[in-house]
Amino acid sequence: MIDKFSIDRMLENLKIYVVQLERLSSLGQEEFLSDPDKLGSAKYYLIVSIESCVDIANHIISAERYRRPSDFADTFAVLYENGLIDKELEERLQNMARFRNLLVHVYGKVDDKRVYGFLKTNLSDFDAFARQISQNIGNST
Repeated sequence: MIDKFSIDRMLENLKIYVVQLERLSSLGQEEFLSDPDKLGSAKYYLIVSIESCVDIANHIISAERYRRPSDFADTFAVLYENGLIDKELEERLQNMARFRNLLVHVYGKVDDKRVYGFLKTNLSDFDAFARQISQNIGNST
């Protein structure tokens, strides 16, 4: 059974992280890229935001005994297969999970402009994930 209290707590944490990312996304590109502290903060908050989505997905997958995902990106395929997120969001979240892997495993070689671009174009995916999960977990229990 899905522990809605745990999901709500994880979604609250996600919201806190996204607020920080939104603050950083409001900076101009030059100001952002020239400040290693802002860049490092953005990378950290991106990692923990994406991992929050993965953790939420894995909690649901485990509680509902859905098929075991093969990797982080596949967790979102499992959610899609079970009607918890739509196809477009599944694909964006899979790309997000791959971006997380790049940030974690190739941290020093990530193109910082790509991080800035992610901040400018992908933050709404976190809100879409939270909304779809909140709307649909009641349907899966």
